[in-house]
Amino acid sequence: MWAGVFPAVTTKFTADDRLDHAEMERCYGLQMEAGCDGIIVCGSLGEGPMLSPDEKIEVLKAAQKVAGKKPVLLTVNEPGTREAAAIAKRAAKEGADGLMVVPSPIYHTDPQETVAALRAVAEAGDLPVMIYSNRLAYRVDVTVDLMEELASDKRFVAIKESSDDIRRSTEIINRFGDRYDLFTGVDNLAFEALSVGAIGWVAGLVTAFPRETVAIYQLMQQVRRDEALAIYRWFRPLLDLDVSTYLVQNIKLAEVLAIGTNDRVRMPRQPLSGERRKAVEKIVRDALAMRPKLPPLQTSPRSTKQMVAAE
Repeated sequence: MWAGVFPAVTTKFTADDRLDHAEMERCYGLQMEAGCDGIIVCGSLGEGPMLSPDEKIEVLKAAQKVAGKKPVLLTVNEPGTREAAAIAKRAAKEGADGLMVVPSPIYHTDPQETVAALRAVAEAGDLPVMIYSNRLAYRVDVTVDLMEELASDKRFVAIKESSDDIRRSTEIINRFGDRYDLFTGVDNLAFEALSVGAIGWVAGLVTAFPRETVAIYQLMQQVRRDEALAIYRWFRPLLDLDVSTYLVQNIKLAEVLAIGTNDRVRMPRQPLSGERRKAVEKIVRDALAMRPKLPPLQTSPRSTKQMVAAE
């Protein structure tokens, strides 16, 4: 169902802490212009847990305005299953193309609870679901065995694999073949995951560097590994900013320098300051000074899976 580069976009705020719809539409439009294949809103990078249900729907609508026919997914990351089911229903009503579902970020569910919660959200929304597996950030591991328990429900269509263990990608493919659309969710493991069979990339630094992200993905699909690797090696210091407690502030600061937006965040987060800000600014400015010239890309052919689905 899904493949390609899906930005986990940031949420933009005004100086008085309201949603900045115009700036979100401008920034999300840059992702579409660069050739991204979909948008995921209100995730960790989108400060989803800091948004009210009404605000989440507003961000969804901002993305839908610029996405055209490309899919827009809403992240479900509420602490309680009741609240998660409620926002899933609202997302479906508002025309979301799918959900990215996170196990409760507050209560660390056991395997039985994890499966039950994911099933409840999928049933409530009745939309295609990308399972977000991130044991480091959320301390709940959606293991390959749990994915097998969920595989009988066709609403579970994709995995955002963020376990930080590149071996997990191969384990998923070996167990399920193409039952799930496999996305990498760790920016500084993206090349490695695409090399072993991931068909998508839920990306973070793409919000500041969309064309470079799309180029790496497309070059890998075109079996132009060396060209992709050259860009990836340049990109790596930036991609490392995604794997941090301060990923939101890091990436929003990169956006300031690369696409001329702001780095307002919602409290308790605060924009980077002092030595930490200087360090991140140096990484971004150094990368901008050495920004590579991107090779021409072929028109991206649809995957066999997508062509079969279309027929």
